[in-house]
Amino acid sequence: MTSLSRRQFMHRSAALTGAAALGPLASPAFAARNDQMNVLCWEGYNSDEVLGPFRSANPSATVRAESGTSDPDMINKLRAGEIKVWDLINVNQPWARDQLYPEGLIKPLNKDRFMPHFDKMLPEFANYPLAFANDGELIGMPQRYGPFSFVVNTDVISRETAEDQGWNLFLDPKMKDRYGVLTYDNWNVIHMCLTAGLNPFAPVEGGDLETFKSTAEAIFGGSKLLTDDLVAMNTALINGEIDAYFTGGTYTASPARFDGATNVRAITPNSGPVDGKGGVAWIELTSLVNNPDPSDLASDFLEFVQTPDIAKAVSFTEGTYNPVCQMGNPDVAAKFDAEELNAIQMDSLAEEMARSLDYEVVSSYGALIDIYTQARRS
Repeated sequence: MTSLSRRQFMHRSAALTGAAALGPLASPAFAARNDQMNVLCWEGYNSDEVLGPFRSANPSATVRAESGTSDPDMINKLRAGEIKVWDLINVNQPWARDQLYPEGLIKPLNKDRFMPHFDKMLPEFANYPLAFANDGELIGMPQRYGPFSFVVNTDVISRETAEDQGWNLFLDPKMKDRYGVLTYDNWNVIHMCLTAGLNPFAPVEGGDLETFKSTAEAIFGGSKLLTDDLVAMNTALINGEIDAYFTGGTYTASPARFDGATNVRAITPNSGPVDGKGGVAWIELTSLVNNPDPSDLASDFLEFVQTPDIAKAVSFTEGTYNPVCQMGNPDVAAKFDAEELNAIQMDSLAEEMARSLDYEVVSSYGALIDIYTQARRS
């Protein structure tokens, strides 16, 4: 594995279903496939709010879902032979085009059926490039997304100051012992590269490795709190124990904001070292697994999650809240009240996404994570 997924960076508490719990799912003998559908996904799609209505609409079908712990872990399940088990896979944006489709693990979607849904998405997702293979085939439908950089208490550090200073905020001597590090390791590696003025998605070699090392040591050396618990980090921010935390975004700030602590704000820098951008964004894609015994219910479900009620359920489930591409549809947008929109920072979301790079595989992850780990231990 050269990189980990967004959610493994975040160490989310996923509701996992073990292979044993799948029972006959893993058996080489399959039932009539149009009477079953199996989804390998990130948390949310496996919730009762999403699966329950689909089961009610298909009462004769057995519908199961398993939540993963990382994109590579889910992909490796397909590589290990579970392509015969799963009908849909939901992972982050680089994997479909770069690995899943070239390896024959997913198959194209019906453009006549699914392209019209892009017309109802937010403008920035119309014909979203990473939803298409290099040969032009449609290979995934985007849904949840968000920028992911850092978080501040705006009662202490204004949004404008944080956006202007960007990652340099954490190198300011005045910030020593005033910030925490949310230890989502691979995101930390990405963000430390940006802090060091490096492109995390290009090879990092030679003297740039020393630059990364000194930056990682400075970030850890100046921090007051290290934890992988977003609730603990938000609590420390609200209580005044810290004024900011390194690595965070709409995803981590949204629970606190939804509880009324709107001074907890995710920040995307105004500028940065890669094409002038200082932030990074994750975007999920859901694709049809190239199961040799396919179920028509898979395409039905993929269309089902585009509908207003279910798109909202996907957005606001499992304790953290995220925007969805389908909010460009007025019927979906109408499902969100002012408090919910404020929780996901809809007021600045489009401009923050425009200042963000797409998450990609970290080219030099092996070398960088070794340096990072040493800096963290010291």
